[in-house]
Amino acid sequence: EQLVESGGDSVQAGGSPRLSCAGSGYSINSYYLGWVPQGPGTQREGVAIIDSDGTTKYAESVKGRFTISQNSAKNELYLQMNNLKPEDSAMYYCAAVHRAIAMSINRAFGVMTQEGFGNWGQGTQVTVSS
Repeated sequence: EQLVESGGDSVQAGGSPRLSCAGSGYSINSYYLGWVPQGPGTQREGVAIIDSDGTTKYAESVKGRFTISQNSAKNELYLQMNNLKPEDSAMYYCAAVHRAIAMSINRAFGVMTQEGFGNWGQGTQVTVSS
């Protein structure tokens, strides 16, 4: 089982990179999949998560700017980031929470940053300059 992120970049404020996550062994049918950024000296925080039926949940800080999506045929997860701000700079981790653990997308959103609940990849760096 492996999660591999890509697409991170150094961009100007207002930029629009798209992150990808290739999941080996993490089917959308068995896991809630999401994105968890961690900035320097800060804790991980969930910003977006998606269910197999397309239901999504976002943190208030990214609503209207970020869009999470998935391609079940390719077992890939995406995060389209628009209108980036310097405070969005972070290492972005792809996260997977097993349905048997979370039971709902709301709970999965709440626990996907926690050890023992979420599984993460190695991350991809997004740096936003003003």
